[in-house]
Amino acid sequence: MDHKPVSDYVPTSFSKAGEPVMNDILALLKTRRSAPAATLKAPGPSPQDINAMLEVAARVPDHGKLAPWRFIVFEGDGRDRAGTLVAEVYAKAHPDAEAGRIETELKRFSLAPLVIGVVSSAAAHPKIPEWEQVLSAGAVCMNLIIAANALGFASVWLSEWYSYDREVLSRMGLAEHEKIAGFIHIGCAAGPREDRPRPNLTEIVTRF
Repeated sequence: MDHKPVSDYVPTSFSKAGEPVMNDILALLKTRRSAPAATLKAPGPSPQDINAMLEVAARVPDHGKLAPWRFIVFEGDGRDRAGTLVAEVYAKAHPDAEAGRIETELKRFSLAPLVIGVVSSAAAHPKIPEWEQVLSAGAVCMNLIIAANALGFASVWLSEWYSYDREVLSRMGLAEHEKIAGFIHIGCAAGPREDRPRPNLTEIVTRF
């Protein structure tokens, strides 16, 4: 699959304020939609694609320049190891679980060719509210999704139960204060994606 490098996107026009207007990006944002993880197929992003996506993901509002987030990349055999970890923790907590459910847990990270975990490292700070740090991690997730879509891939932002399980998080290398903002699954869409109803602006917008 031929993907257009992020650096190749150039403004199609400029606003009155002199800021670039990228009509292709606006179109992408207006039509972006998630794809179920089970429909994300190979080939996945190349190492160059991954680096480009991570660079874009890290360009988010960040009060205080704290960079209160980081990434965990699951690719290749790493996806299987992550699935084994999740299945082990689930089986220990649910000794009577059916084999089919354990198999489901084993495949959590191997459905898509690439999974990127976004870790929120928000912590108490004398000037920067912790909530703003958490919001910054959410912006990282969204930028990552947009970058993946701009490169021609489909994606989905998931959490699932293991995002909140301290044993799983510890074994993935998270510190006690760190949390998972999201696991972004990325690959090629197996087919057309159906859109879902979007909020009506009249129901979510007020003017003060």
